[in-house]
Amino acid sequence: MKGTPKASGFLTFTLHAHLPYVVNHGTWPHGMEWLHEAAAETYLPLLRVLGRLEKDGIGLRCNLNLSPILMEQLSHPVFIAEFPNYVMRKIVAAREDEAFFAQSGETHYAETARFWHKFFSDALADFQALNGNIIAGFKHFHQAGLIEIITCAATHGYLPLLGTDESVRAQIRTAIATHIRHIGEHPKGIWVPECGYRPSGFWNYPVANADGSPTPPGFDRIGVEQALSESSLDYFFVDTHLVEESARTPSPYELRNGSVPTDELIEAMTHRDYRHLYQPYYVDGPYGGSEGRSFASTVFPRDPRTGVQVWSGDTGYPGDGDYVDFHKKRWPGGHRYWRVTGSKVDMGDKQPYYPQEAAAKVQSHASHFVHLVHQALAPGLADAIPPILCAPFDAELFGHWWFEGPLWLEAVARTLHDYPTGIELISCSDYLARYPRAGFIAMHEGSWGAEGNNQVWMNSETSWTYTHIYPAELYTREVCTAGKWRETALGTQIVQQLCRELLLLESSDWQFLITTGAARDYAELRFLTHNDQFVEMKQMWQAYEATGELNEHQRTRLAAINLRDGIFPDIDPSLWATGAKEVRPELTDQRSEHAKQ
Repeated sequence: MKGTPKASGFLTFTLHAHLPYVVNHGTWPHGMEWLHEAAAETYLPLLRVLGRLEKDGIGLRCNLNLSPILMEQLSHPVFIAEFPNYVMRKIVAAREDEAFFAQSGETHYAETARFWHKFFSDALADFQALNGNIIAGFKHFHQAGLIEIITCAATHGYLPLLGTDESVRAQIRTAIATHIRHIGEHPKGIWVPECGYRPSGFWNYPVANADGSPTPPGFDRIGVEQALSESSLDYFFVDTHLVEESARTPSPYELRNGSVPTDELIEAMTHRDYRHLYQPYYVDGPYGGSEGRSFASTVFPRDPRTGVQVWSGDTGYPGDGDYVDFHKKRWPGGHRYWRVTGSKVDMGDKQPYYPQEAAAKVQSHASHFVHLVHQALAPGLADAIPPILCAPFDAELFGHWWFEGPLWLEAVARTLHDYPTGIELISCSDYLARYPRAGFIAMHEGSWGAEGNNQVWMNSETSWTYTHIYPAELYTREVCTAGKWRETALGTQIVQQLCRELLLLESSDWQFLITTGAARDYAELRFLTHNDQFVEMKQMWQAYEATGELNEHQRTRLAAINLRDGIFPDIDPSLWATGAKEVRPELTDQRSEHAKQ
């Protein structure tokens, strides 16, 4: 590296690591297998990349969201006990594949089997070196300043569609408490699920209640930015179209599923005033605006053009013919021996995978990406306030969906470190500590989902779920506000589990899986399971209110449900009480100063 000149521009990766709660809820094809795959193919490889970079004095500097419900699962005794068994099955399968291929004279496939044997052996060795604590691995790099761990809503609830302000706040405050328990400090930023944003204003319930209770009248809601500000979260992320008034850019999920942007759309992605996309803003609104408010959260918009290259399984990097094909696997072990070959190539025509050729392609794609970032930021590289390009992705895209993805991240970091591009990697909080926001903006409601609105989560296939969620939210608020639950340990235990079941009901993953059809039956079953358990908790609470006790059957059921779904062990029902909110006074003055800048 030739000196370290001052950066003229910045790149910030945001990796959103999240899975719905699957522990104790099935194994294969849906359930714990998802968690095992993500740990072996994404989380441990990312730790490996971070470790190699650290040895060479390089930081990825990404904003890594470990969602609260993911951390609860990675630290769960069931996962810690079962993961080595899963990896051993993959190791044994690779040995059996090697023997089969060797006997058949297919030497290249036998060599690829040895590749998978080493890959999963390394995963097992890394897991054991961490004593099963993957979170501790990421925490090390966070404490070393090489990444920044941020939070998410507790169970990935889609905030624009939740039915009470208390539920929005409880998702966020439960998340913060969980983050502090696992990471040891208050998070600075948050990945708002699905980049879903709703400003303050009048809101009506979009569906009737399934239990036949009257639909409440509409009311004035707080904006998402207010809920974040109350909990002292400095920044969050939104999709491009919420900041720019231009043509809609394709959703990341559309890209992954093969949607190809037209030339006109690509042109529309490059807005005439480039700085709109490459600077952070305070979010204006009744709570966090410029008119004497206490403080406001900051928003970073997603860059669309670089996102196309990383998300698209058709025209982007993951669709390159040399990379391993995600879909074609050899059973029963499930290892992959074929490369993409081409986006339109039939499964039977896929060609053999060569890991060395794929690794070489990673380098050229990293260089191409750095060129795109430089091209996007070029108009502002001489500005007094350097521009910042925000590149957010699902973490599981790297390694699980795109096997070579972690190596690509490493190659991008090394390229920016080794060559005088004028661009540096940085976390969002480090950028905000150095440079002012670009002012205040008021955003409309939207997300990074298809069409940029709420339709992925609220549509004709999913609206029935909200007919159960809304009355559950109202009932939980009523019980938690009354406060009788505080009087005994048993009352507290019942209402704590009531709140857990509500959080699990609110997980946006169920609607997403139903809409996309990826695992519809599983998602519907899981939603109905937690709805049934919520109803059980409601009945137990009503019995307890009447008698101060539970019968033996109820106590047995409460213990069983708690054993299976006892997430967030210190969950606080007071977070659901009417008007519950929290502002950290020590930060108010700091935010006020920022707002004046």
